[in-house]
Amino acid sequence: MSEKVTLSFSTISEALRAFPLPETDWVVGIGRGGVVAASLVAHQLRCGLTIVQLNYRDDDNQPSHEDPIWIREFSPDFTPDARILLVDDVSVSGKTLDTAKTRLADYRVSTFVLKGKADYVLFPDIKTCVNWPWKAVDYAI
Repeated sequence: MSEKVTLSFSTISEALRAFPLPETDWVVGIGRGGVVAASLVAHQLRCGLTIVQLNYRDDDNQPSHEDPIWIREFSPDFTPDARILLVDDVSVSGKTLDTAKTRLADYRVSTFVLKGKADYVLFPDIKTCVNWPWKAVDYAI
């Protein structure tokens, strides 16, 4: 197994500031993993933020369901023809993003991830797992 890459908030923030984000009316983040990423992107774009609750993988990054499931129902109600940026931290198969996109079919949706597969990828060259700075670390006491 390859080593994990460790990224700092500074590295992520600098890359995000330099990234050509698309014009966006609203950011929709995939909770749990995409909450921080979506918050950073919404802040950078100075637009609204909604978090949706979808689950597909467990804490060990293994699929825990055949397909992503909605943990909390989501019925979008954005202005007609809104430009939505759907954000997650990582997309491996694209299933979670695709599931969320089906609920956003009435809007112009682009996808953005920090790592993996999407319309926009902040770190396209990183192919290994990442130690994100917002993930809790257990220290033996």
